[in-house]
Amino acid sequence: MSIPLSIKWDDKQLVILDQQKLPHEIVYTKLEALKDVYEAIITLKVRGAPAIGITAAYGLAIEAQSYKTNLMIDFLERLKKDATYLGESRPTAVNLVWALNRLLNVASQTDNVLTAKQLLVEEAKRIHQEDEESCRNIGEFALALLENNTKVMTICNAGSIATAKYGTALAPFHLGKERGKEFEVFACETRPVFQGGRLTVWELQQSGVDVTLITDSMAAHTIGAKGIDAIIVGADRIAKNGDTANKIGTLNLAILASVYGIPFYVAAPSSTFDLSINNGEEIPIEERSAEEIISINGKAIAPVNTKVFNPAFDVTSSKYITAIITEKGIIYPNYMENISAQLVDSIEKEKDYENK
Repeated sequence: MSIPLSIKWDDKQLVILDQQKLPHEIVYTKLEALKDVYEAIITLKVRGAPAIGITAAYGLAIEAQSYKTNLMIDFLERLKKDATYLGESRPTAVNLVWALNRLLNVASQTDNVLTAKQLLVEEAKRIHQEDEESCRNIGEFALALLENNTKVMTICNAGSIATAKYGTALAPFHLGKERGKEFEVFACETRPVFQGGRLTVWELQQSGVDVTLITDSMAAHTIGAKGIDAIIVGADRIAKNGDTANKIGTLNLAILASVYGIPFYVAAPSSTFDLSINNGEEIPIEERSAEEIISINGKAIAPVNTKVFNPAFDVTSSKYITAIITEKGIIYPNYMENISAQLVDSIEKEKDYENK
């Protein structure tokens, strides 16, 4: 049993686990050009906000190696154009633009093209490494928060294959398994593309975690019938007031947790917070193809001309969130005050450390 990985950087090559083929095939695919990275993100071969950010960072760094110019002004103009292109692949996940902006920033700190190319690769590798460390820390805090709550529900896949390693919402289960702590996880299948059924169940099985699959519509009954202790989910973007965008169906679980009186936790790294927006109403919600709803594996399950509304995410109001677990600690309400306080305090500490 081992924790699966979704992204590998091997000898200057980017290799990803093709999550579209799971759980039937375990296929690793090499991404060699910007268009390959864009296609991998938009078709969900790579998915999960942190993993998308890491992949995009590597993709931009790889593409920059091919630029045929020695003028920094031309280099940066091309880099910004390609970063904008990648940034449009998944508009809801804030980690994507966050990672690309880090690369743009580091490239602008030199006036030498060759140095810039090297810095871009180093920064992408740093983002990758930081995310693994971040996920481990999230897992540590989540383990402490869950304490004796061992029957836990989740949705989508906020695990190792959605990040560098360990995951966010699934991190306590992976770490718990390593330390002999047993959880009983109930995974919602996550319609319409079944990230819970295809990915979370597969991933937790690889790690040896006890996992049970349910359909999304079984959540309410399961909470009561199985005595669910807590619900933990990931996030794609968190607003300044704590409103959280995550995979469609998350809001349903948050409301159910409130009705049943059980804690509802969000687990996400600091890079998922977007302090430029005040609340969830400002979060753009990606809408995807009708084909995802009216067919499964290419076989129609509804009339061809059926009208479809297919938002990929919903927004959970902060009033339903018991706590937000980050790599820097646990944030409790009042979120408008406490999110900013934790993030600003962390930034100041990092600046102090760098200046020493």
